[in-house]
Amino acid sequence: MARHLDLEEQEQLDELKHYWNQYGNAITWILIVVFGAIAAYNGWNYWERRQAAQASFLYDEVDRAANAGDAARVEQAFKDIKDKFGRTAYAQQAGLIAAGVLAERGKPDAAKSALQWVAEDAKDEGLQAIAKLRLAAMLVGAKDYDGALKQLNSGIPREFEALAADRRGDVYNLQGNKEQAKLEYMKAWQAFGADSQYRPLVEVKLTALGVDVQTLKPAGETAKS
Repeated sequence: MARHLDLEEQEQLDELKHYWNQYGNAITWILIVVFGAIAAYNGWNYWERRQAAQASFLYDEVDRAANAGDAARVEQAFKDIKDKFGRTAYAQQAGLIAAGVLAERGKPDAAKSALQWVAEDAKDEGLQAIAKLRLAAMLVGAKDYDGALKQLNSGIPREFEALAADRRGDVYNLQGNKEQAKLEYMKAWQAFGADSQYRPLVEVKLTALGVDVQTLKPAGETAKS
């Protein structure tokens, strides 16, 4: 019986050796790829968490400097986070904060540069849209109307389109193009909900241009009688 078992075990070993000789290399490479992928995934997650933690620290520095009104510190801290962690949302949010402080402190070029960077490089469409709207406002203040329209016409998400239309109306109005201004203001008025704080402001602009808002039909609402 023992001899029978020995022979049976030997046969199994021979089969295993034969199988390993035939497929061993392929199995080894598959395992290397699988475990390598797992290691890479874990390493990437660790790197991402580490990047986020470090970016968070620099974002706090931008925020503290902004609260203190220290434009020089804000500019340096923003440069640091942009250069080291520009891919993170922290850096892009820091750009919006920095732009506000720099504009208030008499550094419009630096503010516009920060907004331009967010508008072009932010991964989040919402942050991009906010940057474009703010940059357009600054360009209008500098009488660069064409530059403002370029920002307002460059891929604004639907959620921000009403604000963009309102701002385009302002630009056309300042350029003396009253008819185009009316069209943009009407788009904005129709897009804003009845409870929006912005709609009354657009109504004032439309009324100033001779438009009776009572004749407008809000999007998704019943026209007023």
